[in-house]
Amino acid sequence: MSEMHAIRRTRLRERCSAAGSAAALISRPANVRYLAGVAPRDAVLLLGPDEDTLVCPGPLDDRAPGGRLDESVRLHTLPGSAGDPAVAAVGLLTDREVPSLAVEEHHLTVSRHRAIRSVAPRVRLGDLGGGVEQLRVVKDEEEISSIRIAAEIADQALGELLESILVGRTERHLALELERRLVDHGADGPAFPTSVGTGPHSGRGGHRPTDRRVEEGDFLSVCLGATYRGYRCEIGRTFVIGTAPADWQIELYDLVFAAQRAGREALTPGTACRDVDRAARQVLASAGHSEGLPRAVGHGVGLEIDEDPQLAPAAMGKLDACVPVTVEPGVHLPGRGGVRIDDTLVVRPEADGGPELLTITTKELLAL
Repeated sequence: MSEMHAIRRTRLRERCSAAGSAAALISRPANVRYLAGVAPRDAVLLLGPDEDTLVCPGPLDDRAPGGRLDESVRLHTLPGSAGDPAVAAVGLLTDREVPSLAVEEHHLTVSRHRAIRSVAPRVRLGDLGGGVEQLRVVKDEEEISSIRIAAEIADQALGELLESILVGRTERHLALELERRLVDHGADGPAFPTSVGTGPHSGRGGHRPTDRRVEEGDFLSVCLGATYRGYRCEIGRTFVIGTAPADWQIELYDLVFAAQRAGREALTPGTACRDVDRAARQVLASAGHSEGLPRAVGHGVGLEIDEDPQLAPAAMGKLDACVPVTVEPGVHLPGRGGVRIDDTLVVRPEADGGPELLTITTKELLAL
């Protein structure tokens, strides 16, 4: 990956140069990792005119999972608690007569920005904006391979849970067990806090598990993800507990399944991001469920669980090939429960078989 990290930094350096910046300071952790191969806590990456430096508040921990510093990046470690790595990194430029520096204003605090300006008052600061995030949207095959393995781990953990006894166990207990199983199967850890919702809690996006116990006849919604070598995936499924599903449960499940399928089928290179959202949202709206729907039907995944592109009504731009995204429509009926179905897929052209489904746990409405 060292060569790939160097290529990424070269692309960013070209963007900075075109915008009139001679150097760049990267502070957002996912962006640091994308460009340097590793992102220790509070570390920053300085892209200089002729040398790239990772500035860390302490020594690198070789035991940290999923990352290794690109050997062509110089490591600068601050002694003890010697201040802010971002300020220290800019200080390295003061003797090199660098006229301009691009910073990630969307990540820096106001006080940090002021401190940087004070240490280099003659350096013109510019905004890098989402330059690195834009580079991160399209993944190379090594990145996709890591996401694919993360998806396999998540599928494995979920599949094992479904084979266990669920009635009487709490949402919180099930969520903790899922996260333990993720690590047991090789994940760095969960990609985000695992959501388990039962009965009236089911189908809620981002539901925080409670001490409610699973009961016969409940809908059970689970949303989890694994992190592998820093890359993340997401999967969500809904099941019925104990008995054959009621008519209203079958009807609601079939509706959300149809919406999710419409969204998945729209994932082709060149499709407007908002059109993917519209494809899924129209299925739900036509059945009278236009209120209370999520702000977006899906989003990109990678080093963060919620990246660009956003598959939302007001989203701009079009899909590219080799972009991993989620498609995750859901409906929640207050007081009754609901359904959520969530997959991670990679956008592929029709010539390559269309969208690649990474999360393969069955979407059949199972009675557990």
